[in-house]
Amino acid sequence: MAPSAVTDLLPTASKPAPMHTEIKDVDAMSAMAHRGKALPSIPKFASHAETRQWQLEHMAGPIASSPVKNTQRASDMTCVDLNGEVTGGNTAGSINAAGFQIHSAVHRARPDVHAIRHTHSVCGRAWSAFSKPLEMLNQDVCYFYNAHSVYADYGGIANEASEGERIAASLGSGKAAIAEPRTFDCGSCKVQLAVEVAGLEKHFVSDEEAAYNFKMASTPETLYCEFQPHLKYEEYKCRGDYKA
Repeated sequence: MAPSAVTDLLPTASKPAPMHTEIKDVDAMSAMAHRGKALPSIPKFASHAETRQWQLEHMAGPIASSPVKNTQRASDMTCVDLNGEVTGGNTAGSINAAGFQIHSAVHRARPDVHAIRHTHSVCGRAWSAFSKPLEMLNQDVCYFYNAHSVYADYGGIANEASEGERIAASLGSGKAAIAEPRTFDCGSCKVQLAVEVAGLEKHFVSDEEAAYNFKMASTPETLYCEFQPHLKYEEYKCRGDYKA
């Protein structure tokens, strides 16, 4: 006999009323700071060249910290315009055509977007097969509250501009898209899959609390601050090689 979750034998606990913890009139970074000690925020530089180098390092760093370790450096990056013309950086490098079609379409549709990350994680691919958005099951997934979509009109490898344009349209004003049958944030998808397997009754973060969590934890400054330990670890492991 297949195992089952027997919830009717367990005592039923009364669910406490949500306790809203919002701090009025305080921005996210100030709310995170303990006793007013400022947390690291996105730096500003005196020149465009310094800014650009910093941006390249912060694009190469996350790639270096992916499962394929230390394969990307700032100097490996190739700069292209929205038409695909090489304008700088590693002019001898080659560009993935499908990646360009997707990313350029998003940049055209969303001038406010400065960087795009496109992954094919195991758990992300598994969850994308359901063509469903993630549920607000915990604090971490609230980073995507009302800010992620599902793209279910898969048209094959995006070698044509139309596929990238449809993905960009699906993204809308959000920050992420579950692109069937590709992927999404691996950690949140892994949790969602584990919850589905358990088969127990779900308890969700309320809309009010999810919106507050999103407000407090999903700004560019807070996300930058939270990423710094990961980047420092990568710098330690590869001795800063990704900056070269």
